[in-house]
Amino acid sequence: MTVGQLTGALGSSLRPLPPIWREGRTPLEYAALLRDPVWRGEGVPHGDGRQTLLVCGFLAGDPSLATMARWLKRTGHRPVRAELRWNVGCLGATVDRLEERSEEMVAESGRRIAVVGQSRGGSCARALAVRRPDLVESVVALGSPLRNQLDVHPGVLAQVGLIGTLGTLGVPGFFSNSCRSGDCCATANAEAVAPLPSGVSLTSIYSRSDGIVRWRSCLDEYADHVEVSASHIGMAVSAPVYRAVARALA
Repeated sequence: MTVGQLTGALGSSLRPLPPIWREGRTPLEYAALLRDPVWRGEGVPHGDGRQTLLVCGFLAGDPSLATMARWLKRTGHRPVRAELRWNVGCLGATVDRLEERSEEMVAESGRRIAVVGQSRGGSCARALAVRRPDLVESVVALGSPLRNQLDVHPGVLAQVGLIGTLGTLGVPGFFSNSCRSGDCCATANAEAVAPLPSGVSLTSIYSRSDGIVRWRSCLDEYADHVEVSASHIGMAVSAPVYRAVARALA
């Protein structure tokens, strides 16, 4: 990302956002999930054993979706980790990695997979589906800025700029400032917003009280939209989100 692009993104992020302190309710959402019948798999459609790739969000790793993985297994799905230690890499390289992972999954099962991605993970999943509709049958995005990956809270945007600077200085595994407009991510950036291929479904789950991503950026013209009441981080442990995910995967 260039300085000009970062400045422009910061300017757009000055538009009103829900207070970021609302993200502090995540522990309460997790506690509510454990008391909710949906956690036991009650009242929602169950899967038929299809493999479901889980893709974590920005500054997160596979463990951030561990609770969802346990629930998916309980409700008849086969959750598979993306094997991302920390989702801060070049978008192009990340989608390439997900493509390889998906190829392995399809080779094993003989059928297309579902992908559930949180935040940046949903944008990566969408790009993967555009690139390889022969591998991906459905995508469920949780609080993902599908229309504009930088339409986020200014505090988070500052972290994006910091990671980009570190990557530009040569820190391994981090995206660099050139990723936004450079050749390394040109294909993946285009895929992230391209028309969705026929035969692939996209469900975007969003919350107007999301304190990280501006909810309007979750409204993708090719997606079915489901509004929930949840924090951004808490979408990984939210009972209303789990019900929406179960319906989408069904």
